[in-house]
Amino acid sequence: MKNCGNPFKALFPKKNDACICPQVLSLLNDFETSLTVSIAELVPKGDDGKDFITVSWMIQAMHSLCETHQSFTTLVTNLELPASDMEQSLIFMHCDISAKLLQLCTAFESELDRLNHGNMLLKFAFGKPEEFSLSHLDRWRQHMASKNPRIENCGEVLSSLVESMNHHHSLYKKVKKTKENEKEKVLLRALYGAQVETLYIFSVFDAAFTGSSKNLLYLTIPKDMEEVPWGQAFMELENMINMEIKNTFLSDRFMVIKDLEAVESGVEKLYAEVQERSVVPNLLMVEQLNQSVMELSEMIDLVFKEMSCLFDALTSARDALFDKLRNKLEDKLAGSK
Repeated sequence: MKNCGNPFKALFPKKNDACICPQVLSLLNDFETSLTVSIAELVPKGDDGKDFITVSWMIQAMHSLCETHQSFTTLVTNLELPASDMEQSLIFMHCDISAKLLQLCTAFESELDRLNHGNMLLKFAFGKPEEFSLSHLDRWRQHMASKNPRIENCGEVLSSLVESMNHHHSLYKKVKKTKENEKEKVLLRALYGAQVETLYIFSVFDAAFTGSSKNLLYLTIPKDMEEVPWGQAFMELENMINMEIKNTFLSDRFMVIKDLEAVESGVEKLYAEVQERSVVPNLLMVEQLNQSVMELSEMIDLVFKEMSCLFDALTSARDALFDKLRNKLEDKLAGSK
């Protein structure tokens, strides 16, 4: 697990809200309230806390990120940034981050495509039970054992995102104790919250898809930072998921995603029965496995849908920030005439 400190902690000294006007503070409160609710909804309750890395949870997590980045776009638009030199640096930083997040989205989509192809192989195998042979399951096993180069590179991109935040930290020291630049402070604080949730969930997806926890992030909220309203919900979510993933690997289970593990277990049982008895597989077993495959395909399609929403939200936030630079340039050109 990677333990990443908070590169923005110096930006939020205690009681810094005192220098933020009510209108701007209201925008920040709206964003952070939405973020708090969004994160809290990802924390399993009751019995749902057991084995909760499911495709259903992944759908919910992508939906949460989509809402967060849509809220961030709303915040950017309503802040009406004047695009000062500092804000231009923030804009370019966010665009760099967005590009890397979009790269991760593309990698995750390619892995979902690979999983869907595996489902297609099983659907073909079960299409005509009388023509079933172990070669069909062998093709599925070989396909699922294959590696996805794009997923293998996600860890490097995640590390780059953390390094990028640290690299840009020096640019913001000038605003950490000032009474001016209130909009920059709000933008930074909102961006920090969005990035914490996004980077952590993306690291969970990486662990789920690779079957390795080496890129799983452990993000801490420093004690000397002003308490953020979403902090407690995030720490609860992170602690539960990290513990679940850790227990998964300690139990020598390769599959982190429970739905995939269930399909894999069903395939292996069917394979063993046919290999041992050299007969046509039990139709009930085939039907149950086929139903699991169909349900998994439908759920993966929903992950695709939410990931597409996140892709659009990231693009919209980037475009909204670039509009600020474009407006400043147009104002400069108009003033020079």
